[in-house]
Amino acid sequence: MSRNDRRVRAGADRANLYDEVTDKIIAELEAGRVPWVQPWGTSAAKAPLGLPRNAATSRSYSGINVLILWGAVIEHGFPGQGWLTFRQALSLGGHVRKGERGTTVVYADRFTPEDEKRRAFEAGEEAQAIPFLKRFTVFNTAQCDDLPEDIEATAPPPPPGMIEPQVEALIKATGIDFRIGGNRAFYVPSLDYVQVPPPAAYFEPINWHRTALHELGHASGAEHRLNRNLSGSFGSKLYSVEEITAELISAYSCAALGIVPTVRHADYIGSWLDVLREDNRAIVRAASQASKAADWLLSFLPDAGSIDQNDDEREAA
Repeated sequence: MSRNDRRVRAGADRANLYDEVTDKIIAELEAGRVPWVQPWGTSAAKAPLGLPRNAATSRSYSGINVLILWGAVIEHGFPGQGWLTFRQALSLGGHVRKGERGTTVVYADRFTPEDEKRRAFEAGEEAQAIPFLKRFTVFNTAQCDDLPEDIEATAPPPPPGMIEPQVEALIKATGIDFRIGGNRAFYVPSLDYVQVPPPAAYFEPINWHRTALHELGHASGAEHRLNRNLSGSFGSKLYSVEEITAELISAYSCAALGIVPTVRHADYIGSWLDVLREDNRAIVRAASQASKAADWLLSFLPDAGSIDQNDDEREAA
């Protein structure tokens, strides 16, 4: 097979992988389920609230892999959020049970081909990196036997009454101009401030904290923070993508903090579907940006580290 043939085949495989991931998300949304809140909005949920993690390294998965693995937990009724590659299970003295089917996760990165480096050098230009997705197969620890007992141990949920003070401390620590008042929640990019109605306006106090995390998620994209494009006007594709991103930031942050995620803007589902049908990479990009933003927000927790953004697939490769 020639180099060009390999490149064409790799490009087709990459496109198919984007399609597979996007089609799953679209199918969930069309069925009235929102993948980033569904795991704990149904009686089928058996796994504890939290982000999926690699049971061998204890690192949390990030980006689109969170949605993929949350979906697998619900689909198969797994009781835990721990995952391993086939080789990692063996390295721990266990093994994947015969007949078990794994779940495909992806690793996104960029590389610069040698011929592009040469072309750029000869032209005096900067070489252009090419994005790629690579597949890896992981298995829930419930699909494995003979693993060490402590592998499946999960951290206990935060004690009652501890979550809300943590979120409030996080808000102050970010340094974002956070205002309380009015009757609606929003972020103003041009003036860089968040406004959220007073807690008394919410039926459940925790909904105030969920809303605060959503709006802080928007604010994380400011140019002097994570520099996302926040210029989209209401109803535009750019606006819809930013709303998906903020929903995911809130879901990832909530799950890490012990708060059951909810959908803040369910009325936007139609516009989200339009975006995903048009661009098969939109959800992967949004999920990646959301992980970075959730990591940034959670880094402000007092006496708490941030979510590790290095996908475990790098370790497993």
